[in-house]
Amino acid sequence: MEISGPGRRTVVLGLAVGVVAPGLASAQDKPRTIVSHGIAIHGEPGYAADTPHFPFVDPKAPKGGSVRLGARGTFDSLNPFILKGVAAAGIGQIYLPLMANSADEASTEYGMLAETIEYPGDRSWAIFTLRPQARWHDGQPVTAEDVVFTLDILKTKASPQYAFYYADVIKAEALGERRVKFTFKAGENRELPVIIGQLMVLPRHWWATREFDKTTLEVPLGCGPYRVEAFEPGRQITYRRVADWWAKDLWLTRGRYNFDVIRYDYYRDASVVFEAFKSGDIDFRQENTARLWATAYEFLAVKAGTVKRDEIRHELPAGMQCFAFNQRREPFKDRRVREAIAALFDFEWSNRNLFHGFYRRNVSFFGNSELASTGLPSKEELELLEPLRADIPAEVFTHEFQPPATDGSGNIRDQARHATALLKAAGFEVKAGKMSHVATGKPLAFEMLLGDGSFERIVLPYKQNLEKIGVEMRVRTVDSAQFKAREDDFDFDMMVDGFGQSLSPGNEQRDFWSSGAADRKGSRNTTGIRNPAIDKLIDLLIAAPDRKALIARTRALDRVLLWGHYVVPAWHLGRTWIAYWDRFGRPSKTARYQPVSFDAWWIDETRDKALRDAGARK
Repeated sequence: MEISGPGRRTVVLGLAVGVVAPGLASAQDKPRTIVSHGIAIHGEPGYAADTPHFPFVDPKAPKGGSVRLGARGTFDSLNPFILKGVAAAGIGQIYLPLMANSADEASTEYGMLAETIEYPGDRSWAIFTLRPQARWHDGQPVTAEDVVFTLDILKTKASPQYAFYYADVIKAEALGERRVKFTFKAGENRELPVIIGQLMVLPRHWWATREFDKTTLEVPLGCGPYRVEAFEPGRQITYRRVADWWAKDLWLTRGRYNFDVIRYDYYRDASVVFEAFKSGDIDFRQENTARLWATAYEFLAVKAGTVKRDEIRHELPAGMQCFAFNQRREPFKDRRVREAIAALFDFEWSNRNLFHGFYRRNVSFFGNSELASTGLPSKEELELLEPLRADIPAEVFTHEFQPPATDGSGNIRDQARHATALLKAAGFEVKAGKMSHVATGKPLAFEMLLGDGSFERIVLPYKQNLEKIGVEMRVRTVDSAQFKAREDDFDFDMMVDGFGQSLSPGNEQRDFWSSGAADRKGSRNTTGIRNPAIDKLIDLLIAAPDRKALIARTRALDRVLLWGHYVVPAWHLGRTWIAYWDRFGRPSKTARYQPVSFDAWWIDETRDKALRDAGARK
């Protein structure tokens, strides 16, 4: 499941469970049909249908005011569903899914556009009944035909990732104006009703006269809490809250979407975004750079208390931030070459000298969670891995994965010797100071592609370490649009990448690692993995019958990915850094798996007035 979110709760269903729907055979003849306001991949939803609101919001939060946010780069499209163009920041908030995820449960969704979901025990199909009050911004009702249209258009004309993600959804059919049925491919995949619940529904009548697969700057029609009010291509976009929004009184929207106006201003690079925040042109900032967090927040507004800083610990999986190899290109097809290149990244030196000691090294694709592999494979994992031994690195069975470590002094002699030995085994030797292939004489050289100049200070020391053994790394930084285009086309040797994970991994793993995604333009399998063992482990993970099996299968997959040396593991924090001008109110409780629920913040008029009166903010 791609949506990040959360743990398990006691069963408290407000609607009947085990109800036999009209027109179906009795429970003695067929699997029972469950009718509910929510669904979980494993276990049951934790909130009843009559829950007044989520506990991590303030239902009395006032509406009003405006907020300014920063974005880097540019945009040239208001269609976020296609591969072409760069979509505007925040455009997703004009739409709604059939169901919305809970930010404090691991794999649970509750009806948003849908009032209820029905599904049999084997989850071979799902029927959603839409809320009768659901409306598009033009006043027309959201219908089952809209839902059918959405699935069809996303699978045929949207970014290829949608066709891949919804590949096991065989068809959608309208059973009436408000009821829509999805039929799923046979097999064990408990996640499919949850996956289709994430479907962002589009208006059939609006798109009927427009080309979906083209970039557009025509303001699209939505049904969400905000609509586009104004924009300047590449410079800014403004959203206004829909005052008479049909969903404003639903239990899962109470206390949320409080700002009247949200504006995103675009800046050419990250340093300019930060300067805009310091000057008061941006209200809220999530900090991702350790150097800035440690050294750059000494400006006057912080000292005066008009800019606040906070560290929020969380239980989100860290995923895998990394430097990714492109195996489609020589010489990275050879695992020994990838391992050798990875060995020369000195994380300990970087953490000490660049990151102020804030970070921890990634040692799992599912770090900071119970899904991460540790030690040697368990009995349950071995039962999965043994039949696949022929396509799995031998180290999976004999060693715990740990990236090469240094003492942080900058002395990398041991790592250099290890890397040189690996490259020699792969057919390379040093000639005239260059690591070259013995058979072809071609030097070992590659390009590191960056989309953010702030990474240059990290990869340049890495480049110097590689030069010590005769390997050339060229560093190239491009703008965000070019970076995205090259990533989608797999036009790179090595690049900064990241693979976010949820607490309930599932179908999205196919897009990350499967053979079927390796050559599909725009897929997330940027590394080009083609391994039948990994394909099998993904299928087993998706078919996990319960949480215990899901954990074992995820850990087994994690081990194989790690020992494949497909990436150079980077680092993670385990907390979130935020800075903001002191004009906001925020809930007293933080969602377990969504540390910054900014959509539950609001403008505190007293604080806001104090800032203006003091002349501290524009």
